[in-house]
Amino acid sequence: MTIAVSASVATDNLMTFPGKFSEQFLPEHLDHVSLSFLVDGLDIRRGGVAGNICFALGVLGEQPLLLGAVGKDFGDYQHWLEDHGVDCSQVYVSDTSATARFTCTTDAELAQIASFYPGAMAESAQISLHDITPRPDIVLVGAGDPVAMAKHTEEARELGIPFAADPSQQLSSLTHDSILQLVTGAEYLFSNEYEYGLLLQKTALTADELDALVTVRVTTLGERGAEINTPDGRFFVGALRSDNIQDPTGVGDAFRAGFLTGRLRGLDWENCAKLGSLVACLVLETVGTQEWVWDAEVARQRLAERYDEASAEAILAVL
Repeated sequence: MTIAVSASVATDNLMTFPGKFSEQFLPEHLDHVSLSFLVDGLDIRRGGVAGNICFALGVLGEQPLLLGAVGKDFGDYQHWLEDHGVDCSQVYVSDTSATARFTCTTDAELAQIASFYPGAMAESAQISLHDITPRPDIVLVGAGDPVAMAKHTEEARELGIPFAADPSQQLSSLTHDSILQLVTGAEYLFSNEYEYGLLLQKTALTADELDALVTVRVTTLGERGAEINTPDGRFFVGALRSDNIQDPTGVGDAFRAGFLTGRLRGLDWENCAKLGSLVACLVLETVGTQEWVWDAEVARQRLAERYDEASAEAILAVL
């Protein structure tokens, strides 16, 4: 089965602040904040939602199709993705703009302050699912250019392609109607716990009403794990633990890639979430979203230690 991923492609500029952001804000002066943080380091990495998810899918053995707009500076990044099994044949290259830039600073408590320059991403709507042959079996529409998000969601409906809705970072800029347009009829709805609350607030829906719009809702809960609401029932899977946390950037993208790989390979809901948790943990333990490596024996050991031998065997059997 082929999965296409429509979302941002970007270069990540990652910095670390040794203190706590929360100690730098004065509540009585929030209306005119003026702050500068002296950071410890700068790492420039490949990133973007679509780039991260496609990379992880490729490492796990899938051949994902990347749907994103980039600048002419994308050459090295493209070779990197293709070397890891990603199909970049449908990438749109802008004549005028550079590839998007994500700038993020993480403090000692893993709180983050980030900004995003869209650049070429603003041209993502130039890509059409109607032009892709053969058709992908599923399309994940993640955070990217809002016009492209709406277009690719609607095209998936028109073509009868199941789609996963993952608006994540774009929720703050989306309206009630645009959110409903993106999620209604989704095969999967992905969000973290905060985003789930924002979805409910901005749509004015109850939890049951939101669940009724999609087939499967997957909500990640940070270190507590993930909740999966499905037609077969509601499942909770605890997170895989780590004593070597480096950087949380891209952890959600990694979980989605692991979860969807598991589903494409026929795993049950709980084992899909366990695989997602493992891939998320591998990203959490590296600086950069695409610097992690897959080791089957290490994966088997960690899954067995955190969950059980049966889960480890079932997951590794399909990878």
